Amino acid sequence: MAQNVSESVWQRLSEWGLSRVYGYPGDGVGGLDVALEKARDYMHYVQVRHEEMAAFMASAHAKFTGQVGLCYATSGPGRYSPADRIV
Repeated sequence: MAQNVSESVWQRLSEWGLSRVYGYPGDGVGGLDVALEKARDYMHYVQVRHEEMAAFMASAHAKFTGQVGLCYATSGPGRYSPADRIV
């Protein structure tokens, strides 16, 4: 069976020397989530509880190891949500 795009993304990142990814799963990145499960032999996944933490952890990874820090997250509601409205 041929690879799909999400599987190719993780394989290519691995070929470029990345081996760890910090991420937050969700609907917007569902394909990447499934492909990442298949790539667990060569890509270590650290699941975080919030999108910002993925970015902070990838930044710290880069600073302390000298390697590229990699993070991904699902799409959010955008800048404004009706639930954020103050009445």
